[in-house]
Amino acid sequence: FEGEVAVVTGDVPMGASIAEVQESIRLIMLVNDVSLRGLIPAELAKGFGFFQSKPSSAFSPVAVTPDELGDAWYENKVHLPLVSTYNHKPFGRPNAGVDMTFDFADLIVHATKTRPLSAGAIIGSGTVSNKQGTDHGTSIEEGGVGYSCIAEVRMIETIRDGKPTTNFMSFGDSIKLEMFDVEGNTIFGAIDQQVSQYLKH
Repeated sequence: FEGEVAVVTGDVPMGASIAEVQESIRLIMLVNDVSLRGLIPAELAKGFGFFQSKPSSAFSPVAVTPDELGDAWYENKVHLPLVSTYNHKPFGRPNAGVDMTFDFADLIVHATKTRPLSAGAIIGSGTVSNKQGTDHGTSIEEGGVGYSCIAEVRMIETIRDGKPTTNFMSFGDSIKLEMFDVEGNTIFGAIDQQVSQYLKH
């Protein structure tokens, strides 16, 4: 799993300015940008990028307009924690507005350099992650805000310990992604998924 924030745009012309793209952001939602990590190395080795290793993403059941976020939406970012619960245990709560290298306006400007975007285009933030004053952040168990992606944890374990110890998800594992306002109310509803084997009907 890979917890992200995403925006849905209106029509955006090619070569749009920052001011134009700021006005184009219509809706905000959460996304689980799923990757099949076991397939990625072989696909990348062929030189054509992701295809079979990137199945369908999952989106939150509710999308909201930027004004619904109140003071949490500024600088074209959502400044609230993204809460990940992995197998019913706290996994991460990094703030989506902290350490976001490129805000949504930057991302949309980049995407429209060579093409227009039609209404309904979805732009993802990338994995929500916080540096936490360290080189690579800290897990919730270690007193930090944790993470939003297993691959990130495995990379940190490799850097720190020489090899990863956290397994990728397998059948029966579950992930829940959610974001709450300052009063503790869920904003987007939850992405609540469990890994199960596909059975063709």
